[in-house]
Amino acid sequence: MKKLFALLLIIVLALSACGRPTETVTTSSTGKSEGSYTIRIAYLVSEEQSSHIAAKTFKEKLEKESDGRLKVELYPNGQLYASDREAIEAVQLGNIEMTIPAVAPLASFNKKFMVFDLPFLFNDNDAAYRALDGALGEQLLGELENNDLKGLVFAENGFRHMSNNNGPIHGVADLKGLKYRTLENPVHTDTFKAFGANASPFAFGELYTALQQKTYDAMESPISLYYTNKFYEVQDYLTITSHVYAATILLMNNDFFNTLPEDLQQLVVKTSEEYRTEQRKLAQKQDVDFLNKLKESGMEVNELTTEEREEFRAATKTVYDKYVSEIGEDLVKMAEDANNQ
Repeated sequence: MKKLFALLLIIVLALSACGRPTETVTTSSTGKSEGSYTIRIAYLVSEEQSSHIAAKTFKEKLEKESDGRLKVELYPNGQLYASDREAIEAVQLGNIEMTIPAVAPLASFNKKFMVFDLPFLFNDNDAAYRALDGALGEQLLGELENNDLKGLVFAENGFRHMSNNNGPIHGVADLKGLKYRTLENPVHTDTFKAFGANASPFAFGELYTALQQKTYDAMESPISLYYTNKFYEVQDYLTITSHVYAATILLMNNDFFNTLPEDLQQLVVKTSEEYRTEQRKLAQKQDVDFLNKLKESGMEVNELTTEEREEFRAATKTVYDKYVSEIGEDLVKMAEDANNQ
């Protein structure tokens, strides 16, 4: 019986050690931890998209500047998880160490993040950066620790635009009755319902097939994702609406972050900020390059006029009426003020 108990104890201890690939930590004569840590990063975008390109630099810098104490494994293309929400939950549970999701699904974890999903909130990229990198963004990043998540920095998917297979979009009437895929976020879904669409959320990793099979008629996305995921093969018309600015976020498991020695924590924070700068520059360049390639691929592209944009903006009043009090008027004002700084 004692032998059986000892065997069971060994098995339990072995299994408990398999959750996170962190090697034994030793200390050198200088007092610096010499243990090595593996950071697995899962995300949905392809190798061609700016987030992955910048993630490769992030990996190289962490491994080099940590003298090999940090090892980074990248899992693009939804290899591990089909949706951002699944990846966030995996990081929260400690099943992986990091993810780079769209910000929108974080509303399921903290409703205050819905502020970034309010339609027509930011006038341009610079206004979004001021809000995300300023007091508003810092407050929300800090609150993620209550969800066992370490928010490092906000990066960029870019402004979102609408597509469909019926024809160019010029007004709210053009969306009426369309089966529209939205992000896993109630503000996004209610926004498209306000436009008259038959809107519902759906996992990004399965969206191409859903459009191909006509489960959905239409979608909305940043330009880079239209191109890198070949949505131009299943969507004929693209309208530049810029109805929502879409940020991404570098998320790490908070417990894992706290187990890192202080010097490695500082390195992760510094390298994350460098990632943000590089990724945003790449994203803006790709928006220009990929839009031209979408046109070359056969997508018919049009842009809303000022009057058409105002019609869409007016239709979203019900969305603001519903969510501002839930998000917090102070947070919404902080975001809106970023347009005037």
